[in-house]
Amino acid sequence: MPQITVDYSTSLDMTDSFDQEGFARALHETVVEIAAARPQACKTLFRSGSTAFAYADLEREPHAVVHVTVGLLAGRTEETKAKLTETVVELLRKHIEPVDGGLHLSAEVRDLDASYRKFEA
Repeated sequence: MPQITVDYSTSLDMTDSFDQEGFARALHETVVEIAAARPQACKTLFRSGSTAFAYADLEREPHAVVHVTVGLLAGRTEETKAKLTETVVELLRKHIEPVDGGLHLSAEVRDLDASYRKFEA
């Protein structure tokens, strides 16, 4: 049951530099392989939003930021989570072309809280 969220700068919406579908497919295969998730359980939500980057003037120096959060049911080792995190960043690098001004990519893998519940229809 991975709950995957990809938050990214709206500036990437204006270009073809982010292959979201290709990234999601590769990410799901990776989560199945590394974290032993079921393929049909993989879900990814892409959320576009405004970006503030340090003290840069975004008009003159636009930056793109992408952060991926992978929430897994508890039980994976720290080594598994670290390997998955590193692989997610590598996949981002393969599926996002460099953009003017800079690109910041990050990822985290965390355990879902014990209160996590879901409904599917």
